[in-house]
Amino acid sequence: MGEISEGKQVILFDGLCNLCNGAVTKIIRLDKKNVFLFCSLQSEAGKKILSHIKVDASKIDSIILYEPGIAYHIKSSAALEIMNTLGGIWKLSKIFLILPTPIRNLLYDFIAKNRYRWFGKKEQCMIPTPELKSKFLS
Repeated sequence: MGEISEGKQVILFDGLCNLCNGAVTKIIRLDKKNVFLFCSLQSEAGKKILSHIKVDASKIDSIILYEPGIAYHIKSSAALEIMNTLGGIWKLSKIFLILPTPIRNLLYDFIAKNRYRWFGKKEQCMIPTPELKSKFLS
């Protein structure tokens, strides 16, 4: 995983999902510390990371936060870690950590299961603008 600079965290997301793409756009806007890089689960880089952390994408319908050399987080834990890293008012999301992970993930899984029906689906992964290209692994 040599292409990931130290101190960076990678958000792996469903590149076909409108909800996921909207979340990525919002995170980019809010990432004032420039911590996050992005990678669709469908991309070659995404597949390499999944193989490296030994996660089978077909068995997990989730956003993944990968902190190279440290850890990775999935589902609600990934979302809460991302919000915490964004700082500011987003740190208030830590309150949800009092809920057991299985309970948090029930809500996460319900949204994930219905995301295409509620928010739609793209035919192909989002192509970042030239200004944002440095934020995406390919």
